[in-house]
Amino acid sequence: MFSLSSSHTFLLYPKVCDMRKSFNGLCGLVANELGRVAHSGEVFIFINRNNNQMKLLHWESGGFVLYYKRLEQGTFAGSTSTKLQINWSDLVLMIEGIQIIKSNKKRRFSLE
Repeated sequence: MFSLSSSHTFLLYPKVCDMRKSFNGLCGLVANELGRVAHSGEVFIFINRNNNQMKLLHWESGGFVLYYKRLEQGTFAGSTSTKLQINWSDLVLMIEGIQIIKSNKKRRFSLE
């Protein structure tokens, strides 16, 4: 069951990833390269050199879940981002192949 939502923290691995890696290899990248704990509940996003394959590693109660998407045509839009943390809406746009060229985020009223 796809149980990811906007309540999760999404971290994009900044380097090219070998898609032959599975749970243990990706956990090693999380620990050694990102300095994070794979069991933290954060979602780690890995993309290959051609930007046409993506893996999401996520810890749920009881074990790891690995989501994998391979595009038959095209590449993931926005996958060249230099940001480590991305939000849910950016991930959904990236997976769906939608690229925002220019956007202005309007300031909203907050109760802070």
